[in-house]
Amino acid sequence: MAIFLGGETAAAKPRLDDMTPRQIVEELDKYVVGQKAAKRAVAVALRNRIRRQKLPAEIAQDVLPKNILMIGSTGVGKTEIARRLARVADSPFIKIEASKFTEVGYVGRDVESMIRELADVAIDMTKQAAYEDVLDRARENAEERILDILLPPTSLRYQTAPHDIPDPSAAETSPGSRTREKLREQLRRGDLDERSIEIDTQDRPNTTIDFIGGQGMEEMGVNLKDMFGNMFPTKTVRRKMRVSDALTYLIREEQENLVDMDQITRTAIEKTQNSGIVFLDEIDKIAGRESSGNPDVSREGVQRDLLPIVEGTNVNTRYGMVGTDHILFIAAGAFHVSKPSDLIPELQGRFPIRVELEALTIDDLKRILTQPKNSLIKQYQALLGTEGIKLEFTKDAVTKLAEMTAEINQSTENIGARRLHTLLEKLLEEISFAGAELEEKNQVIDARYVEERLAGLVEDQNLRQYIL
Repeated sequence: MAIFLGGETAAAKPRLDDMTPRQIVEELDKYVVGQKAAKRAVAVALRNRIRRQKLPAEIAQDVLPKNILMIGSTGVGKTEIARRLARVADSPFIKIEASKFTEVGYVGRDVESMIRELADVAIDMTKQAAYEDVLDRARENAEERILDILLPPTSLRYQTAPHDIPDPSAAETSPGSRTREKLREQLRRGDLDERSIEIDTQDRPNTTIDFIGGQGMEEMGVNLKDMFGNMFPTKTVRRKMRVSDALTYLIREEQENLVDMDQITRTAIEKTQNSGIVFLDEIDKIAGRESSGNPDVSREGVQRDLLPIVEGTNVNTRYGMVGTDHILFIAAGAFHVSKPSDLIPELQGRFPIRVELEALTIDDLKRILTQPKNSLIKQYQALLGTEGIKLEFTKDAVTKLAEMTAEINQSTENIGARRLHTLLEKLLEEISFAGAELEEKNQVIDARYVEERLAGLVEDQNLRQYIL
């Protein structure tokens, strides 16, 4: 069936611990059309993770994730199902093409690099969550620093001397305090945004050296500042900027001061190990057994390098060792030329759950165009709406678009729902080009208009070979 690469909704999501596999599928249904078998498989895999976390430690250690192999042509939803699943679970997620890897001894990408990338994603997610937790406090601290610059404490001293305030509680009603509160109100309203001030900023020199090449060292940065301490002191630089920019800078600086990076690293490593998701795309490109006389890098060698990562091992990252035993691996491929049985037996055994995604139908394509929150049609309507153009698609136009997409996919390379991007761009080319210069602001797209704009595209056999 079909898929849509849509955006997020503003509605609050239910707690993951409370979500049943059926509810997980319903959450995926908001963005992915059809593909019930694939969604059921990933929903069960996600729910089993939640069940494992409730087990005693001695049992949970032996409960390994059931990795999934998705089989289906391009554009039917393999990647989006995995990506949406990670967002539902709030899990670290990376997508990587298996064809980028080469076996040990050849110049190419180290298979362990995907775990390092996953750890980087987890660090960013955990850091962002920690920043959100301390945002209110950081904003208050930043406001105080801005107010200290706008109204230095010395000014308050001259306006209200200590001997003038016998009762400390009376300081709140002193002239200096009232002036400060008025400035605070103006700052929060944005009245001072364009005013220029000078603040002290930390000039952080780039003291990280990345080692490229060498097995196990690819993309591992060595932070010399952490290694040699004060050999690279932070330099304070005074910069002049607007109040609005200064407030943003100071909020981030206060957030960095308030969070504990060691705790963030520990939490991120744990999150990577217990809830990370790796999407291995194009695994069919490395499917194959060793054959004599082949000068190319062996595909079987790549599979054997991937095997220990999928089976479970420890990978050295810049944040520490990361175990891959409980990371969920979702592999995907079209398998037009090869077949899953061409993978080496050991790797096949590590992907026990196999789901075949269905090809797109005309009804699926129609639903993709209209059903999701941020469907392609709604995107174009919003884009042109910024220039006062009201774009309207009739039902017969949507049907005609879906029929043409299915026809071109059938007669040329089948790229699934991605074909809709090409046809819609070609269909609305004239309207998009004219934009605000159009005299008629209400543009109605019907089946006749679609036929006029795209009929030549379908008929021209030579042109279709170059259209993606």
